[in-house]
Amino acid sequence: MLVSLVAALALQAAPQTPAEAHAALPQIELAGRAETVRRYAADARQGVAVGPNDVYAVSNWTIARLDKRTGEEKARWTGDRVRFPHINSCTLISEELVCASSNFPGVPHVSTVEVFDPVDLHHKRSVALGLGTGSLTWVERKDGFWWAMFANYDGPRGEAPRDHRHTTLVKFDDQWRRLEAWALPPSILERIRPMSVSGGGWGPDGRLYLTGHDLPELYVVAIPMGGGVLDHVATYGIEAEGQAVDWDESEPGMLYGITRSTRELLAMRVPLGR
Repeated sequence: MLVSLVAALALQAAPQTPAEAHAALPQIELAGRAETVRRYAADARQGVAVGPNDVYAVSNWTIARLDKRTGEEKARWTGDRVRFPHINSCTLISEELVCASSNFPGVPHVSTVEVFDPVDLHHKRSVALGLGTGSLTWVERKDGFWWAMFANYDGPRGEAPRDHRHTTLVKFDDQWRRLEAWALPPSILERIRPMSVSGGGWGPDGRLYLTGHDLPELYVVAIPMGGGVLDHVATYGIEAEGQAVDWDESEPGMLYGITRSTRELLAMRVPLGR
C-alpha cells in the first residue's frame, strides 16, 4: 500500500513534457494554422532570422548565415561563451543583424542588445540594458521606437519575487530610455507558464505576434486603448514549438521559426487577416 502511494506521488510530481503540458491545457479556437513550406538543415537551438537572400540560425553563442535558396552555409560567428551565454533571437534592421541577448539561465537577469554585420557576422557593438526587468528575448524596430520583450520565469530560472506573470513588453526611444510597458493577458500567461515569451515581432499586417517557449502556437496581441495589459486578439497553430521567430519582409505572410527536435529552420506560411 505504501509502495503504491509513493509511486503515485512520484508520478504526480514528475515534470510534464511540452507535449503533455500542451495536451493538458484547455483547447482553444485557432484563427488558422500555418503551413510549413520549407526546411533548412541547421543547428538552430534558439531561433532564426531571415533576410531577402539569407536565413540565420541562432544558437546561444553561435550564429550561422545560410543561403536562402540553397541552404549552404556562407558565414559563421562563434562568441565567447562567458560574454555571450544566451543570444536568443535576431532580426535584420537597417542592414544590421540586431540580436537579443542575456545571461539566461543565470540570475540576476542581465540583458544586452548585440549588433552584427549581416554578411560576415562580425560583432559591431553592444547596448547594455542592465538588470531589473527580466531576460531579453527579442527586440524590434517600429514607428521610430525600439520594442523589446523581457521574459520572466517560475522557479530556479526566475528571479524572485518575479515569475512568468512579470513578462513585459517595453517601448524604448532611440537612447534606450523606457517610455511605456505592458503585461501579458491571463489567456497567454496560462499557456506559457512556467516559462515565458521566447519570440516575437511585428507582422506584415501591423499586428504583434508572440511565441512561447514550448507550445506550437503563435499569439496575436494588440496595444490596448486603455490599461496596461496587452489584448489577446487571436492564436494560430504553427509547427515550431515556440522559440524565436522572424517575419520575412520580402515575402509577406512567411514566418520563419525552428523545431528543436531536429534543430531545423522552418519557413511557415501564416494565413493572415483572420
